[in-house]
Amino acid sequence: MAIINQIKNIKIKQGSSFNDTFIVKDSSGDVQDLTSYTVEAKLARGYASTHTRTDFTAVITSAAAGTITLSLSDQVTDNLDPHTRYVYDIVITYTDSTVTRVFEGIATVDPGVTI
Repeated sequence: MAIINQIKNIKIKQGSSFNDTFIVKDSSGDVQDLTSYTVEAKLARGYASTHTRTDFTAVITSAAAGTITLSLSDQVTDNLDPHTRYVYDIVITYTDSTVTRVFEGIATVDPGVTI
């Protein structure tokens, strides 16, 4: 079965550490085994943006369970503009260099008061 691209909007709290978990599924809704895959994810101010790209720390936390975890440090989220709509995506790469987008969505940043 083919891996599906899922939509998931995320919220990031400015000045706080961000962590979220994603489960990759195939077109039947079954969990996709991510053994032999690598993962990367980026955050940007818009789809056409060529600057202001931010790399998430992206880790396959359980290959058999199809689980990916994304994180950003509090220092990184502190520099995000809460008045800007961000977009993100997650791509996986198989050992044969096939690249597949598995998640995408809008990222909103909740402003901080203390930070």
